[in-house]
Amino acid sequence: MIIRCWGCRGSVPVSGREYVKYGGDTTCFEIRTDDDQIIILDAGSGIRRLGNELMTQGRFEYNVFFTHTHWDHILGFPFFKPLFIPNTKINIAGCPFSEKYIHKALSSAMSPPYFPVKLEQIRADLRYNANDCNDIFTIGTVKITTIRLSHPNQGIGYKFTEGDKSFVFLTDNELGFIHKGGKTIDDYLRFTEGADILLHDSEYSAQEYKMTKMWGHSTYNDSVELALRAGVKKFGLIHHNQDRSDDALDKIVSECRDIIKKNNSDMECFAVATFAEIKL
Repeated sequence: MIIRCWGCRGSVPVSGREYVKYGGDTTCFEIRTDDDQIIILDAGSGIRRLGNELMTQGRFEYNVFFTHTHWDHILGFPFFKPLFIPNTKINIAGCPFSEKYIHKALSSAMSPPYFPVKLEQIRADLRYNANDCNDIFTIGTVKITTIRLSHPNQGIGYKFTEGDKSFVFLTDNELGFIHKGGKTIDDYLRFTEGADILLHDSEYSAQEYKMTKMWGHSTYNDSVELALRAGVKKFGLIHHNQDRSDDALDKIVSECRDIIKKNNSDMECFAVATFAEIKL
C-alpha cells in the first residue's frame, strides 16, 4: 500500500512563502493498493493536481471515498479533469451518506451561480456503491473498516488493512467533544489500536481550542495522546489550520515529539506535507 498526500490543509486553501514546506491545498489523499487499485480520499483542492497526474499516467478508473461533504473536502471536485473524459469511471462510496446526499452536495457545488458547468454535464461515469454501506467491505486486496466521526453534520473515518499492515484516516474528528453520531475516545482508541499509521485531525492548540470547541476539530495534544494510547507505529498530524505557518507547524511537531519522549515511546511523529509519500 502506498499513501500519497495531495492536500492536508484545513478549511480553505492558502498560499504564500509561509506555507511552502507543508503546502496549502485542502484535503485529498491517494492510496495505491498492492493490486494497483486507486482509492481517493476526499476531493479538496488537492484533487486538481492528482487528476492531472492520473491523466498523465493514463489512469481513468478510481474509487472515491468522502469523509464528509463540507466545502473544503469537495471544492476541488469540479476541477478534477478526468471528470470530463468519457472513459473515466468513478466508484463513489455511498455511506455513511446516501447516494442522494452525495449527489445533492456535488450537484449544488456545480450549479449556478456557484459554477458554470453542471454535474449532469460531466462525461465521466459516476457510480454510487450501495454495497459500501457495511461497516466492513473490500476493494481488491484492501479491507476497509469504517467509524463515524465526531464532527458537525457527521462524517466517517476509515481503516485500510492490506495483509498485516493498516492505515487509519481520521480527519475532521473532535476528540474533546462528542457531536451527534460521533463516538467516544475509547471507541476511536479501539478502532486505531495497533495501526501502522494514524493520520488524525490536529488543527488546534489547547489555547485555540478554548474558542473553537465544538467546531469539529481536535487539539494536537489530544491527537498525540490517542496515538500513544493506541500504540500506533507512526502518527501524522493533518488538517493544518489555514493560518498555521511552516515554522509554527515545526514547533508543534517538536512539542509532540517531546510528549512522546516523556512517555518513553519510540512512535514516529510528523506533520503531513503535500506530496508526502508513505509506503506500507
